[in-house]
Amino acid sequence: MTVVIYDDIYLKHDTGPNHPENATRIINTIEHLRSTNLWQKLDIKKPRTATKAEVSAIHSTSQIEQVAEIARSGGGYLDPDTHVSPDSYEAALNAAGAPLTAIDLIMDKKADNAFCLVRPPGHHATPEKGMGFCLFNNVAIAAKYIQSRYSLDKIVIIDWDVHHGNGTQDAFYNDPSVMYFSMHRYPFYPGTGAEEETGKDSGSGFTINIPLSYNIEPQEYLKFFEEILEKRVKPFKPQFILISSGFDAYRLDPISGLSLEASDYNKLTKLTQNVAKDCCDGRIVSCLEGGYHLLDLPKCIEEHLNGLMYDI
Repeated sequence: MTVVIYDDIYLKHDTGPNHPENATRIINTIEHLRSTNLWQKLDIKKPRTATKAEVSAIHSTSQIEQVAEIARSGGGYLDPDTHVSPDSYEAALNAAGAPLTAIDLIMDKKADNAFCLVRPPGHHATPEKGMGFCLFNNVAIAAKYIQSRYSLDKIVIIDWDVHHGNGTQDAFYNDPSVMYFSMHRYPFYPGTGAEEETGKDSGSGFTINIPLSYNIEPQEYLKFFEEILEKRVKPFKPQFILISSGFDAYRLDPISGLSLEASDYNKLTKLTQNVAKDCCDGRIVSCLEGGYHLLDLPKCIEEHLNGLMYDI
């Protein structure tokens, strides 16, 4: 069973007029999934709210309090791209809580895998600051939760957002227990993710960056992805796989884009699912990151969900 974690609180994170990361992304996705009858086949669950202690496993207390205070005071900006509205702190705690809810369901064998239809996104949020539309790092918090709650010590985070997840990389750069694997356009925002960035000290070799040129063909992208899964991820023998599932490598994405078709997200998901079945009883939790084509983002998410739901 594939579970979708969702709550209307995510629609209340108001980024302001003309911001690409807006509530319409989720509204359109739900409408589309209902029109295809896929929504009706999924188990929809509400998230719990992440506690401050769970968030502080990744983020500094001052960072958490900064977001809370800006929300309490009526809103403001963490950086020119990253807005906090009065409801954003609550939305962000529930976005961080979504993968935790999903993890508990999977570990209790009440679900096989899960997709967290959340906002704000998270992979640019570093341990010290929110940035790039992100307030708290949802997948990083989830990785720490898996380790502390379930004593699993080998977690893989796969990030196929078109932008490098600098925040996730920062959180685990010295940590050999969390492998971070990112496929991203480069050079591009946020400026990190060079191939030479492979980890530090005991974490050396556990960060895998695949920087890609803007004109890469989908078949080449998929080939790189499969090779890293086979040569690096599977030998690591992960006990749980988390996905930073951005859909802005889609070829028509208005603010970024590579060359992927919507159907390629099904292929990426299936390749990941194969590794999860071999290594960790299929345990996958995926979290929405980027993806800004308001009409086609829902189709990309549909392909991803179909990949999670159905065996090859």
